[in-house]
Amino acid sequence: MSKIETQKSITETRRDQIFLALTPAELERMRRFGEYRSYDAGQALFKIGQRGHGLFVILSGSIDLVRDDEKDGRRAFQSPGPGSMIGELAQLAGRPPLVDGYAREPVCALHIPPERLRALLIAEAELGERIMRALILRRVGILEKGTGGPIIVGHVGDGDALRLKGFLSRNGHPYQWVNPDEDAEARALIERFHVDPGQLPIVLCPGGQLLRNPSELELARCIGMVGPIDPDHLYDVAIVGAGPAGLAAAVYAASEGLAAIVLDCRAFGGQAGASSRIENYLGFPTGISGMALMARAYTQAQKFGVETSIPAEVTCLEPENGDGRIVLRLSDGQRVSTRSVILACGAQYRRLTVESLDLFEAASVHYWASPLESKLCAGQEVVLVGGGNSAGQAAVYLAGKVEKVWLLVRGDDLASSMSNYLVERIAGLPNVEIVTRAEISGLEGTEGQLEAVRWRRRGSDEEVRRDIRHLFLFIGAAPNTEWLKDSGVVLDAKGFVLTGTDAGSDRRPLETSRRGVFAIGDVRAGSIKRVAAAVGEGAQVVATLHDFLVATGRRNDVAWPFARMAREPGAGLATSLQPVHDGAPSA
Repeated sequence: MSKIETQKSITETRRDQIFLALTPAELERMRRFGEYRSYDAGQALFKIGQRGHGLFVILSGSIDLVRDDEKDGRRAFQSPGPGSMIGELAQLAGRPPLVDGYAREPVCALHIPPERLRALLIAEAELGERIMRALILRRVGILEKGTGGPIIVGHVGDGDALRLKGFLSRNGHPYQWVNPDEDAEARALIERFHVDPGQLPIVLCPGGQLLRNPSELELARCIGMVGPIDPDHLYDVAIVGAGPAGLAAAVYAASEGLAAIVLDCRAFGGQAGASSRIENYLGFPTGISGMALMARAYTQAQKFGVETSIPAEVTCLEPENGDGRIVLRLSDGQRVSTRSVILACGAQYRRLTVESLDLFEAASVHYWASPLESKLCAGQEVVLVGGGNSAGQAAVYLAGKVEKVWLLVRGDDLASSMSNYLVERIAGLPNVEIVTRAEISGLEGTEGQLEAVRWRRRGSDEEVRRDIRHLFLFIGAAPNTEWLKDSGVVLDAKGFVLTGTDAGSDRRPLETSRRGVFAIGDVRAGSIKRVAAAVGEGAQVVATLHDFLVATGRRNDVAWPFARMAREPGAGLATSLQPVHDGAPSA
């Protein structure tokens, strides 16, 4: 048998951790965080598209979990009974469930809303760890099976289909994809909704809505990834950017009682999320992918009650208005009001200055090397441009997926810009060929599909041409600070944010030229461009932030949202059954 045939699913290998066997003592400890609810046969406990349900524990009776699959139709795929815990990672943040849940018979359940679920995870450390692990593994299992979530109908290699698949993948959200060129049911779906071929890809959302080539924001709203932001709510801190620095700041701020919101225009993880394997991050001797590391940080932030809005593009830091509030304006017209701001917006990927690059960026030019991209170029030759650690990690990863990697480096060697362990590993890969002092000279292709790449070595007139369909660019990044124009935040000559005494003699560490606005990570002038350094600055800035909020009288006196429930045994406990007659529990 092949490795693929013998590989077991995570549901098989970690079944006991996914399907928790809760003891009566554990159920008793969970009681104070929830309330009893009863349901008649046929009633819905929760429905796809409805936000805010949280976790359910079945005490008596059983329920049917029902989902829609384009191939299998609407069907019940599981019928959990007494002692079963119903929910996955989405319920931690109050996002919509991926399935419907209906009572098969009269049911009594313990309902734990999202905010009380987070209180449970904090207050009951050992039990909370088991529950958190189960929620994470359930999401991993869903992603592994490729079930649930929206259905994307689009052609192989279509730039917009890749854009939507990449957005969902990098945000850890399940989806299904069908190709109308090969799938008769996909063609039937197109005919049923009278979709013009030029409108592909289409997305069928779990709630039944049909989107024609949507933007990432339109898709996120349809599937409940993002909701409206209350313009009157005042946060303690708004963090712009969900990379290592931003997520670290969010975790430390929320765990210390601050009301925090994280905004990012693309996905959590930042540039670190693009690293196929990080092997020099402290505490991971066998290495870890950037995406896995950042997914853990994102989940940790949700555990402590951080509000996240992704995608949400911040376009303006409004001028001071004298009332102690700082206002961020988003691309969709929404506003976020906050007592302080942390700029962790990182950098933007640099683009090659080569003619026609924009024609191929949707389908053939990649700034990430993830399983999504590796499937597109499996068994082919690819070109990878870059000489830093991210480029080295991508080259090592792709070498195991493709026929050959042409690694083009502008410098004289790799050693001057790449960690030694990566240089040695690449040297041992027979299908990676390093071309030094090289620059891309031209791209060829038709209808948005790359067909060939040309390059020259400096000092030589000879041009090399290879039949290449996929080009990977890891050539560094420029600070993402154009949106800070007229904000009062001073930048250096290269566009990085000045902080501390560089921004003013009376400024706190990591504080910018504008009071209450701080900068950390890659966007900050003088920062060390490493994941560990970014995480360290995320922790450091929270201490400085506390000092600022106290000194200026902006510290929120409201207690940590779920601290009271964690302290008071009776908080949130319902002592009697509450029948539900509207088909779903109340929020």
